[in-house]
Amino acid sequence: MVRSVLTYPNKKLKQKSKKIEVFDSNLHNLLDDMYETMLAHNGIGLAAIQIGVASNVVVIELRDEDENIILPRVEVINPVILSRDGEIKYKEGCLSVPDFYEEVTRSADVVVEYCDRGGNINQIEADGLLAVALQHEMDHLDGRLFFERLSILKRKKFEKEYIPSVKQKGDKVKISDA
Repeated sequence: MVRSVLTYPNKKLKQKSKKIEVFDSNLHNLLDDMYETMLAHNGIGLAAIQIGVASNVVVIELRDEDENIILPRVEVINPVILSRDGEIKYKEGCLSVPDFYEEVTRSADVVVEYCDRGGNINQIEADGLLAVALQHEMDHLDGRLFFERLSILKRKKFEKEYIPSVKQKGDKVKISDA
């Protein structure tokens, strides 16, 4: 089932997500709904908090410009970054911050330990776009949005360009929320 995606400045996006303890049909339904929602909104990743569920759950599927699948669906539950290396700059966007894109600096290579939908522990070594997507979605699990990683200058650009556009749509935003 496709669910609504919360958008900034919704305060739920600032919640820290909780560890998954039970790997049951409720979790499986959540994962399936997240995947359908991500595809319906043309995303490559989605954290559960973005649909209002404060659980340590992420889905990612990488596709190219022609919508060909580069990396099939990865379901990441209770992720922990074990190691990180290097630096990469990537122009990021977010389903929860629609129509705003900016270059963010992240680790170029990460090793992430996580559970799959059955509760089995796995590791994934990621670089490039997958490393960026994992870090971006894991930030959501900590209640952090990608624009919070921007330099002061780029943060000012966000406040100048994005926040007024949200206000025009009728949402109340305090600059301190950014």
